[in-house]
Order: sequence, then C-alpha cells, then structure tokens
Amino acid sequence: MKKVVIIGNGIAGITAARHIRKHSDYAITVISAETEFFWSRTALMYIYMGHMKFEHTKPYEDHFWKENNIDLFFGRVNNISSGQNMVICTDGTKFTFDYLILATGSKPNKFGWEGQDLNGVSGMVSYQDLEMIEAHTHQIERGVIVGGGLIGIELAEMLRSRNIDVTFLVREKDFWTNVLPSEDAAMISAHIREHHVDLRLETELDKILPDDNGNVRAVQTIDGEIIPCQFVGLTAGVHPNIDLAADSGIETDRGFLADEYLRTSVPNIFAVGDCAQLRNPPPGRQPIEPLWYTGRMMGEVAAKNITGTPVAYTPGPWFNSAKFFDIEYQTYGQVPHDCPDNQHDFYWQHQSGRKAVHIRFGKEDLTLKGVNSFGIRMRHELFDTWLRKGIQIQEFMDKLEDVNFDPEFFEDHSGEIRELFSQKFPQIRIKAGRKRNKILGLF
Repeated sequence: MKKVVIIGNGIAGITAARHIRKHSDYAITVISAETEFFWSRTALMYIYMGHMKFEHTKPYEDHFWKENNIDLFFGRVNNISSGQNMVICTDGTKFTFDYLILATGSKPNKFGWEGQDLNGVSGMVSYQDLEMIEAHTHQIERGVIVGGGLIGIELAEMLRSRNIDVTFLVREKDFWTNVLPSEDAAMISAHIREHHVDLRLETELDKILPDDNGNVRAVQTIDGEIIPCQFVGLTAGVHPNIDLAADSGIETDRGFLADEYLRTSVPNIFAVGDCAQLRNPPPGRQPIEPLWYTGRMMGEVAAKNITGTPVAYTPGPWFNSAKFFDIEYQTYGQVPHDCPDNQHDFYWQHQSGRKAVHIRFGKEDLTLKGVNSFGIRMRHELFDTWLRKGIQIQEFMDKLEDVNFDPEFFEDHSGEIRELFSQKFPQIRIKAGRKRNKILGLF
C-alpha cells in the first residue's frame, strides 16, 4: 500500500487528504504542529469576538478521521529527507512516504523592525497567534495595527468588538490602494473611520518601544510620532512558510516551486496552498496566491495527480471575497488600482457610501475584464462562466439582475447602475433591463 504524508492541516492539506481517500486506499498521515484537528481558519476572528467557540469551527467531528482511515499526528516536522523519502519530527518520530504533500501555509511578514519580537507583538495567521492576541489584549487601552490589508482590517474589527482603541498605520494614500482602485479605497477608508478606528494614512512603523519588562509600551512612526499602546498587530502581508526547505533538496524561490501539476523539483513531492509558488502561473494569476479557495483547489488537484488522474491546476478567473466591517466585498476577474490604457473604467456608488460597483471592460472588444462589488452580494458561478466565455459589456449590463445573489432580501440597484452607465457611455447601447423571476431568486 502506498503511503502519503501531508505536512499541514489547513484547507489545502485536508482537501488533499479527503480526495486521496475518495480515490484510493493509500495510507494517509497528516502532520500538524498548529492544532490536532482541522479547523476553519477563516473563523479565527469570530472566536475572538465571541461569536463562536473553537469547537464550532471544526468542519468534521473528531471521529471522522479515524472512520476514514486518515491518521493525524500532532507534532512538528524538523527535517525532510527527499533522498530517503522520510520526514523526521522534533520528537524523533519518523514517517516514510511514497508521496509527500507540503501544505505548510504562510507566516506574517516582519521587516526587521526594532522591537518586533517584544511581548505583545503578534501576527494573525495561526491558532497560536489567536492565543497570543487573546493573552495580550485583555483589558488593554489601545492596539496599533501595522499594514493595511485584509488581515489588518479583521484584526481592527476584533479589537473594536472589545472597545479597544485602534490606531491603524497604512503607508498608502487610502486603505489597500495597492489592490483597490482609488474610489473603492476611499470608500472603505471612510467606512473604517465610521467604526472609530484611528486610520493613519501615508505613514509607516519605524520601531516598537518596550517597557522595563520587555512588553510593548508604544510605537514610533517614521515621522517620529510616538503612539502609546499595549499591543501591536503585524499585518503587513504574509510569505510562504518554507522553513523545511533547508537540506531537503526541494527547489525554492519565495515558496516551494511547483509545476502546473503542483509537483516540486522532487517528482514525488507536491506543494499546495500558501506555501506553493507556481513556476508558470496561468494567465491573470499570480505565482503565489495565499487564499482559502485556491488552497482548496490545489489540494484537490494534487490528490488527483497522486492517485493516477493527471490534471493541471487551472483555477480560472480570479476571485476573492472579504468583509470590511459591515461592507461585504467580492472581486471577479481583474480590477487593479490603475486602469489599463486599453480598458474603460466605470464606477457606481450608492448614496449611503456603503455600496458600490466598479467595472472594467475592453475599449476595442467591449469584453468584461473584471468587477468589484461592495455591499451587493453577487453570484460567483455566473461571473466565472461569463468571464471564461468573454461576455460583452452590453450583455452583462442587460443581465445585471441575474447576478444579484439575494434579490428577495436586498434592494436591487441594477436600474441605477444602468442609468449611470448609459450617461457615461452613450455610444454603447444597452437594454432597459428586466425584473428577475422572484421564484428563481429564492434558490
């Protein structure tokens, strides 16, 4: 019987384990030093906020793994010997393998700031980070968050849920402008301030200052301003966790380098999820994509390749979703900060300042390139289909009602969006639209 060892029990590693079991009787061992059982890391913030307990975040009952012949080992891998097909744990336990899957995830970025390892400084990636945040934010007055991305905004919401004052240091002109177009970023920045977050733009962390006991007492910005605080959250992005690469014989760059089948430079070793770096990413995709849904897809692809069904990793059009306090965000296709010269840009914002749609489409071929949606939940499967086939902007605008995910419960703004679009692009003829079938809208 062939043996598969998986290092990491996040969504990528566990998806691989489940699909290997689905397609084979291989022996499977999942090794994790984070938690004994798989849990939903996207729920980390809700544990802190008291919306759920840790046990509620486990998608499977504890007995699921034994019933499906998936062995779990709670421990840390110290060394990979690709020549001997063996992993060695810190306690001396050894596992041999026919196939190895690296699903080691990512680690918070640290940029050598003075004081970055003080008590009360933490990232927000792992369960251990959650425990550290819990321990160091009890009855504190202020926390400082460094880095304006999706992890940072989650941490801000967490701290505000306990009435902790938050100062948010963002080096860009508005929140997340390295990703969002200016209009989108300005709207989200205003919304962050509505939630009583002290959002400091166009500034950066210089150093973290200690008290006499080695705890955080303040941060100092590059402008020399000292901000007293008792906790610092480092959320300036993440990088692949490739600590195990040393002496493994596995080729790395920023991550474990993998081909389109997710094989590393060692043919029987695969890399999936945040730690994987594609040598030749598909068009419109990045070499490293630390996202939950890409990790899930990679896990399934690796499982198929290991169990004898060769398949390349083809994730399709870009998609992501998040939540900025009260505003849900979805992005489909490509909507970068700067609009390419060969594309048109269209932006609609509701008068409430909490809903917006940002659309990009080609100037010559009029095909839809990407959409950002804020406060309006849309149908992922429709966007995926339309972007793959190259839907034209006229057809997309005609079918706006169809992409509204929950029309029975939320106001439909399709008419307003079309009206503004016609004013900006009178040369593009679109229909007046239609009301969606209410019965179909329930499903």
